[in-house]
Amino acid sequence: MSDFISSGWALYVAGIVIVSIAFCVLVLVGAAKRRPMADDNTTGHVWDETLQELNNPLPRWWMGLFWITIIFAILYLALYPGLGSNKGTLGWSSRGQWEAEQAKAAEAMKPVYAKYVSMPVEQIAADPQALGMGERIFVNNCAGCHGSDGKGSKSFPNLTDSDWLGGTGPDYIIKTIAEGRQGNMPPMAAAVGTPEDVKNLANYVLSLSGAPHNAVAAQLGKSKFGACAACHGADGKGMHALGAPNLTDKVWLHGWGTEQMVIGMITNGKVNVMPQHATRLTPEQIRVLAAYVWSLSNKPAKTALNTVQ
Repeated sequence: MSDFISSGWALYVAGIVIVSIAFCVLVLVGAAKRRPMADDNTTGHVWDETLQELNNPLPRWWMGLFWITIIFAILYLALYPGLGSNKGTLGWSSRGQWEAEQAKAAEAMKPVYAKYVSMPVEQIAADPQALGMGERIFVNNCAGCHGSDGKGSKSFPNLTDSDWLGGTGPDYIIKTIAEGRQGNMPPMAAAVGTPEDVKNLANYVLSLSGAPHNAVAAQLGKSKFGACAACHGADGKGMHALGAPNLTDKVWLHGWGTEQMVIGMITNGKVNVMPQHATRLTPEQIRVLAAYVWSLSNKPAKTALNTVQ
């Protein structure tokens, strides 16, 4: 990968740009110094007995436009990025322009969000206008993973139920939106034992939530659950502090349990990432968004939203 970010590529691109412009200049200069190729100003080529190719000069307007194009290209490369790693005298960048536009938009929206800065999230969730704003932020930033209705899908949590990993409540929602979250289930096959042990453990895990399983294998796998208890607890009910899910209910983040799925999870592990949004959204927007997300699993706030709709 380092080969694609070395300074050599910048020189390569700059060389191509300079050579291309120089070639265009040479073509124009050469065309301006045309010379008759024969006494009658023809190329000497004849078709269809009398059809001759003349050596007439290029139209002046065409030449003028070509020179204007070259001058524009040189000025552009002096002012803006384009000549290899040269940033241009204006110091412009697409990222800088995007950040400036985001800052301008945030400044313009400050008065709209001002009243929600110190308001408790529960109260914001009861405000129809705030919920409408939060819903639009959710659709633009969260619906791609959690769905437009917040019910998620395989590997993306349902935000409308009461099953939460890592914590609950408005403050936890704000923290998760701002900072993101990473769930990590490490590969555990080596700690469990043989492939047969892993299979037995998978059946024991399935038995905890009443999923279809082999009862004999589950009994044999019970003793192997000690490798999982440090995170999921001895009773399999998980630990909020670690973000370890409850294995005794029927809420399965990665699809309803089957033997092969659980074996794969034990063998390969799983990493899930919720990206941080502190750089995309202002603190005020995050607060309003958190109120909307909180309302999805709390009936009083849902009623307020339904009133708006």
